[in-house]
Amino acid sequence: MTTNTELIVLHTTKFGENSLVVHTLSRDYGRRSFFVRGAGKRQMSFFLPLNILEADIQESSKTTLFTARNISVRHPLSGIRNNMYKNSMTMFMSEVLFRVLKEGVYEQGLYEWCERSIVMLDAIETDFSNFHIRFLLELTVALGFSPEAMDLGPFVGDHYPIVERFMKVPFAESMLIPLSGKIRNELSEEILRYVEFHTESALNVNSLKVLHEIFI
Repeated sequence: MTTNTELIVLHTTKFGENSLVVHTLSRDYGRRSFFVRGAGKRQMSFFLPLNILEADIQESSKTTLFTARNISVRHPLSGIRNNMYKNSMTMFMSEVLFRVLKEGVYEQGLYEWCERSIVMLDAIETDFSNFHIRFLLELTVALGFSPEAMDLGPFVGDHYPIVERFMKVPFAESMLIPLSGKIRNELSEEILRYVEFHTESALNVNSLKVLHEIFI
């Protein structure tokens, strides 16, 4: 059986000389890994973090690692790939999703929200330094544990009024909330601890260090 679906790249694992296991969030399968045979140098650019792809999935009764074929890029994301700061954000966002979402998990609407977020980041030309904060907060909503005062407060402490403002104002306005690099970095770590608590996962997000260095 073959299914045509859309995939968001979270992580890749090299398999042999020219093949990959691509860890994805997919529209039809949820969080799922797929085998890509014979990925040449030209195709490797398809599998950058948070690339949005279309592929035919060849299912098999003999293995749970289905094969992805006829892969194409749905969105070129040139606004991200030509910007060092946005690229760093996509590394962070993809790593968070890769570590938080368990293989085989399907959350209704999660793929659609994630695709919208990526396309929005690609389109923004200025004032996106707060994007990853908004992304983390919206992720908690998408996963079903909305960040309310009594729940989130112990994790963010004195920063809760800032978090509350993020959640109440429209997206465009939240990008303009004035934050120092120090507070932005502290918020990232605090919200990640909140996500860790609810997902019972040790995230250890390595790319957070890169964001800290960029948004100081």
